[in-house]
Amino acid sequence: MSKKLNTIGFDAKRIVRNGTGLGSYGRTLVNSLALAAPDTQLLLYAPDEGDGRLRSQVESRPNVRFVHPQGFLGGVPVLSRLWRDYWRTRGMVGDLQRDNVALYHGLSGELPMGLHRAGIRGVVTIHDLIFLRHPEYYKPLDVFIYKRKFHASLKEAERVVAISECTKRDILAYSDYPADRISVVYQSCGTRFRTKVDAEKQAEVRARYGLPGRYVLNVGTIEERKNVLLAVKALTCDALRDAHLVVVGRPTAYTRRVVQPYMEKMGLEGRVHLLSGVPNDDLPAIYQMAQCFVYPSRYEGFGIPVIEAIQSGLPVVAATGSCLEEAGGPDCLYVSPDDHEAMASAIVRAMAESGPRVERSLQYISRFENADTALRMLDVYAQVME
Repeated sequence: MSKKLNTIGFDAKRIVRNGTGLGSYGRTLVNSLALAAPDTQLLLYAPDEGDGRLRSQVESRPNVRFVHPQGFLGGVPVLSRLWRDYWRTRGMVGDLQRDNVALYHGLSGELPMGLHRAGIRGVVTIHDLIFLRHPEYYKPLDVFIYKRKFHASLKEAERVVAISECTKRDILAYSDYPADRISVVYQSCGTRFRTKVDAEKQAEVRARYGLPGRYVLNVGTIEERKNVLLAVKALTCDALRDAHLVVVGRPTAYTRRVVQPYMEKMGLEGRVHLLSGVPNDDLPAIYQMAQCFVYPSRYEGFGIPVIEAIQSGLPVVAATGSCLEEAGGPDCLYVSPDDHEAMASAIVRAMAESGPRVERSLQYISRFENADTALRMLDVYAQVME
């Protein structure tokens, strides 16, 4: 670690607000960095205290501290959303200077404006560019805003971190940012899903959620992009005429508008089980009692559920078209996100070949488990400070 880099600032909005995804990425990275660089101060800049339960997942260490906005904007107190939004996009830079921050890392695709002008080195993690690859999933105004933030952050960034080669390709496709200033650093994935859940816990979870004896599993928000309808349609094929599908995830308007009406039309209500609000402690058992995992998403920045499924001993069938082959490796099966018959056939094949496929897949994903993400990120910071 360069002696010049005594203090690093981080965008902590998602750390204190998001239970999964961007929030999990930030908390895991900060906890790892705190151990890997104990002599470097890590300051977490959050617009408010957020969810105390999530804050507590950031381990308490002497070199980690949260920072919140102070003061007024035109007589408006810091508690107002107007001030918090301004602080995060512009006003924070003054606090970074006050705190002698040499480098600031935007963990969720954004950097404050004026960072470069203030002499503070900026690093930004880009998770995905769904709003550019698939703008049909967003409101036009949201696409406009996200696109502006993306290009504004690239102007401020000394270096970009992409969480997959797929994301790096998209950054190059939708911007003129130099390829040699983009580093691919995979997000670390823990190994808790490898731990076998005992029979008592499995029985308890099965009873609590009314799970069938045998089922195919999907985990993820039930939204259009995630394309769970493909897995539902696969149940109409002769090869899966007796199969059940369990879907764990937050329902959206897509669930009510598309998925449930299709289930009713095809008489699948008794074979498709939609679960929401499932606590993390119950997920390993739900994974491990399944026979196969399906992930038909049309686009992902990486695909952590695929890795969790493999750790749980499940064969995986996923969709082509984004980074899922990169996450799951060559021994998972991949089908077109529009071919439900291919999905059904692949599920049958994956279950029949489960043993050897899972064994090889476990070897493949070991590259992501407890990866040296912190050390690789420290290398990125060192390059920026050269």
